[in-house]
Amino acid sequence: MRVFFRRARNRQRSVSGPTCYRSAAYHPLRPWQVRERGFRPTPLGRRGLDPQEVRDFLDRVASDLAVVYEALAQSRRETDRVKDALRRWQSQQARARNERGSDR
Repeated sequence: MRVFFRRARNRQRSVSGPTCYRSAAYHPLRPWQVRERGFRPTPLGRRGLDPQEVRDFLDRVASDLAVVYEALAQSRRETDRVKDALRRWQSQQARARNERGSDR
């Protein structure tokens, strides 16, 4: 399982922005696309799905999910940074208020 996530992490790319390496025609998978996706039957009348086609599709899903999870983690890091900055600012304001109040 670790290998799967490591590969997905290595394949991740930015979904938007100037560093995007995907073509303009590429659109990330949507849940309905995953639900409605069909696969061709295997050749020679065998039962089941074409393993390579399934693997390619799952790799694409994993890549998109890796991008989403990385964006979520980055958003959480930014939220923590903003919260810490707000706490510091509030502490500074409270100290300044206390100092002004004790000078009177």
